[in-house]
Formats: sequence, structure tokens, C-alpha cells
Amino acid sequence: MMLPEGNQSIIPTFILLGFSEYPTLRVPLFLVFLSIYMVTTVGNLGMIIIIKINPKFHTVMYFFLSHLSFVDFCYSTVVTPKLLENLIVEDRTISFSGCIMQFCFACLFGVTETFMLAAMAYDRFVAVCNPLLYTTTMSQKLCTLLVAGSYSWGIVCSMTLTYFLLALSFCESSIINNFICDHSVIVSVSCSDPYISQMLCFIIAVFNEVSSLMIILMSYILIFITVMRMPSASGRRKTFSTCASHLTAITIFHGTILFLYCVPNPKTSWLTVKVACVFYTVVIPMLNPLIYSLRNKAVKDTFRRLVVAKLLCHSI
Repeated sequence: MMLPEGNQSIIPTFILLGFSEYPTLRVPLFLVFLSIYMVTTVGNLGMIIIIKINPKFHTVMYFFLSHLSFVDFCYSTVVTPKLLENLIVEDRTISFSGCIMQFCFACLFGVTETFMLAAMAYDRFVAVCNPLLYTTTMSQKLCTLLVAGSYSWGIVCSMTLTYFLLALSFCESSIINNFICDHSVIVSVSCSDPYISQMLCFIIAVFNEVSSLMIILMSYILIFITVMRMPSASGRRKTFSTCASHLTAITIFHGTILFLYCVPNPKTSWLTVKVACVFYTVVIPMLNPLIYSLRNKAVKDTFRRLVVAKLLCHSI
């Protein structure tokens, strides 16, 4: 039954199929995703706390990293709890408002992370290519503007796409063959023509991906040229090492997005799409704090001292 436009008496509901076609894997998947979410929560919130309590980390790079950790935590929290719920309950319905809200916040934090990573690439470029002007160039005002701009553009994209989704009409009950209310699956169950919404989403996605990748690629090309001109091999290794964590993070993040959205393949199964969605909505938020902490001795030492202090406090 189609939901007529303007009729507020009938509220559509969606059924998230998720991984329901694999009943024997529901418990193992629940345990895996729960473990990932716990690591994501502890890792990202722990990173924020470590950066806040240790004056050594009150620098531009860690300022950006603290916001990246916050975005990753929020992004995972928008998606993972509903995924876990659908793995243990038979009723996999999600309300229309719940689905739209999940998409709205997922879009907000996804776009914000895209440009946060680009801002971090620019920070690395200034640090390597203009070290003498680094403090002047990467002022507190500019850093605040870059972070605020990332959040603001995320809000603009999210609100715009959500508005056009709300302009569509939907059937009373629709099945979504995914575990997340993504834009593509929402418009696929619409009972009205979603052309404008789809084109707008495509334009915004292409603009965000191309513009952020251009900033990242140009920054790292210039970094590579600068490093290759360094006379000292140890200096080159040290510089590459400082950029390795960020380069790993952006490769995983953008690589997954490019595979999922920019390499269309009609033979791609829904399982492949779901696995890719799990990777960039659930796994990547867990990986970022691990990537940045495992390569950083100071972060590991601070975390170890924090854990020891907590254990001593509880033992007293």
C-alpha cells in the first residue's frame, strides 16, 4: 500500500534484512560486532581523554585527531547498536523517522570525516614543506575554522539530502536489503520518482570525494617531492613515519568508498555490498585509533599510565 503524499495518518515502516539470510551466523556476527564496537568506543574515547590530559598532545595534529576520534565514535554509534539489535531479535523493523534519522547522522559524520582527513593532510603538508612557518600558518584560528567547516559542510549535506528524501512518498511497509538506512536503499523503496534526490546525492558525493582527494593528493605529492630532496636518509624515514598513520587511514577510508560507490559492477552481490558497508561504518571507526596509537610510543605510554592509575584507584 502506497503512502499518499500529505497523509499523516499512515506512517511507513522499513524492515532491515541485514544478515538475516544467514541464521547460523547471527550469534558469531553479534559477538564480533559487539567486540568491534567495544574496541571502537574505548579506543576513540580513550584517544580523546589521552589527548586532553597530556599537555604533550596539545598540538595541531592531535587537535584534529581528537575530533576525528569523536566523529568515528559518533559514526559507529549511529550504526552499530541497531545492527546488533537486528542480529538478536526477530522483529527487524525500523520506523520511518528512525531510518531517516540514522541516514541523517550517518551522512553528517561520514562527510565530516572526509574533510577532517583532508584538513589533516593539509596540516602534514605545512609541517613538512613549510616547517619554519608552521606555527604561524596553522594558527588556532585556522584550525578551528577547518574543523568547524568540516562539521558545517557535513550538516549542510546531511540536511539537504534528508530534505529531499522527506519529499518522497513511501509504501506503508518496505523491505531494505541492508543493515543500514543508506541513501541508495531508501530511494530504492520509494513509491515516487527519486530522480532529483538521486542526482543530488550523486553530485554531492562526487564533489566531496573529488575535492577531498584533490587536497589529499596534492598535499602528499608536495610532501613526497620535499622528502625526496632531503639529503639525509634518516630524515626521509622520520618524515615518512610521521605521515604513515594518516596515509594509512585515508587509504583505507577512501579505498573502501571508491570500491563501494565508484566502481560499479552489475555482478556485485548484496553480500559484497553489506560487507563493504560493515567495513566503512563499523570497522574503520575502530581502526583509526589503533592506527594512530600503535605507531605512537607517547600515546601508548600515556594509555598504559592511565590504565595503571585506574587499576590502583580501584584496588585501594
